[in-house]
Amino acid sequence: MIIRLVSAALVAGFIAAIVATGLQLTLTSPLIIAAERYETQAAAPAASFAELPSLIVRVHGGAHSHDEVAKATDWAPAPGFQRMAFTALATLVGGVGYALLLGAVLLACGREPTPETSLGFAIAGFLAVSLAPALGLPPELPGMPAAPLETRQYWWVMTALATAIGLYLVAIRRTTIAILGGLVLMVTPHLAGAPETDHTASALPAGYAAQFAARSLGISFVFWSVIGLAFAWAWAIVARPRPAAARA
Repeated sequence: MIIRLVSAALVAGFIAAIVATGLQLTLTSPLIIAAERYETQAAAPAASFAELPSLIVRVHGGAHSHDEVAKATDWAPAPGFQRMAFTALATLVGGVGYALLLGAVLLACGREPTPETSLGFAIAGFLAVSLAPALGLPPELPGMPAAPLETRQYWWVMTALATAIGLYLVAIRRTTIAILGGLVLMVTPHLAGAPETDHTASALPAGYAAQFAARSLGISFVFWSVIGLAFAWAWAIVARPRPAAARA
């Protein structure tokens, strides 16, 4: 069972990474490059954006500023092929991890990973990991003002967990008390409020930020959907019996 789970997750993560990386390079990378130019013009030259931890969080949920990530390490991939390669690697790592999590949740809930079921659970993963946190902390471009990193990380984790548990209570348990409790859990982080962003002026046009947030969420939805469908397909392929060897 574990080998089957890991094998399906590797296949699903790889397929989803190919699709998401292509969308990132087409839709969000140009905005990131343009934002870096504005950031460079508005302040002293800073380190490059494309560190591995930042790539995963920016595209698939959460928000970390460019300056904070740059301070975390003195090395960053060079523009061009190296940056593209590390973007793909970050997406692959995230895809495999999310596929493993999806498969584990499906099995823990006693669900067979059919295409319909896996897609439904994958969309729930998108809601919990990407959409719900983005309501308070939308994906950020370099140079955008942001609240302290630790505060944003805590709120993001709290929101993702509360949304995931709430969806489980509403969609799986389905009792009246469970539904009410799930709704309360999903709403609570937003009632508490996301960390307040500082009011530092940014030279970045507002339209860039809106486009980046919308495109990032769109890519994340496709990413999760491909994970769900590819996991179900790979799960069935791994289970398919091999033809017996012909007897002499």
